[in-house]
Amino acid sequence: MFRTRRLRKTENIRRLVRETKLSVDDLIYPLFIEEGKDIETEIVSMPGIKRFSLDRISKELDEVIALNIPAVLLFGIPSKKDDEGSETWNDNGVIQQAIRFIKKNYPNLYIITDVCFCEYTSHGHCGIIYDNDVDNDATLVNIAKQSISHAKAGADMIAPSGMMDGTIAMVREALDNSGFLDTPIMAYSVKYASAYYGPFRDAADSAPSFGDRRTYQMDAANRDEAMRKATFDDAEGADILMVKPALSYLDIIRDLKNNFDRPIACYNVSGEYAMIKAAAKNGWIDGEKVMMESLLSMKRAGADIIITYFAKEVAKLL
Repeated sequence: MFRTRRLRKTENIRRLVRETKLSVDDLIYPLFIEEGKDIETEIVSMPGIKRFSLDRISKELDEVIALNIPAVLLFGIPSKKDDEGSETWNDNGVIQQAIRFIKKNYPNLYIITDVCFCEYTSHGHCGIIYDNDVDNDATLVNIAKQSISHAKAGADMIAPSGMMDGTIAMVREALDNSGFLDTPIMAYSVKYASAYYGPFRDAADSAPSFGDRRTYQMDAANRDEAMRKATFDDAEGADILMVKPALSYLDIIRDLKNNFDRPIACYNVSGEYAMIKAAAKNGWIDGEKVMMESLLSMKRAGADIIITYFAKEVAKLL
């Protein structure tokens, strides 16, 4: 009789035959940069995660570098908002300043910028509002302006997250026409209208003031649509395809991995992070082990890259 347990007998043999491995090289760490001075505020619903002003962020970046985490994903919280989110393409805006600061002081850290409007608009939606909904094509014009401004400031990669149709084609054309042919795009290709985003909206001050985002983010029930959306982004020139959230959509990660010859990313979102932290705090789970098992499941599903608030904790264990 063949016994599969023979290859599980000791930790060393388990290591030798392990099929899926998690590495610090897989990780991107999100950072929240708030406009102002002397700001270092812990986000209550995301223990251990903070909003920083630039004058207080060096300690955090020093730790990221020391842990050999290769990349950060920047989110900006401006001091001023308007109906269009015009601060997003202000060349002296909070993210543009952050890019230049990091490039100057941490030149080896790879900078990815989230390109969206919800943190910058007075209404909290991801673009220009017309007839009580986001106007897709008018918003595309502003997405292009924001992307160019980030690239000019020195962003290494652009990550448009607003789920407007035609975004990747618009951003690629804008970057190419502005001389940024080598700036890659990580597409939020499959971004579901998810209840798992709650803590992020506390972190980024981005909750919509009316309605929700179901007209532009995907229905959680849909699997085939995810393939169609990823196919559009692939054809329009995306360099990396992303699935967001991760844990409840492992099947979608695997679908993309099986069907696209591109790196696949997933976003281990704020709600996934917060649930593990809360359960661990109450002694209901071993938080460290559940964290590692959760991230390993994303790798096993096919993710090449994981955006996660756990990045620093994971890096310390690997």
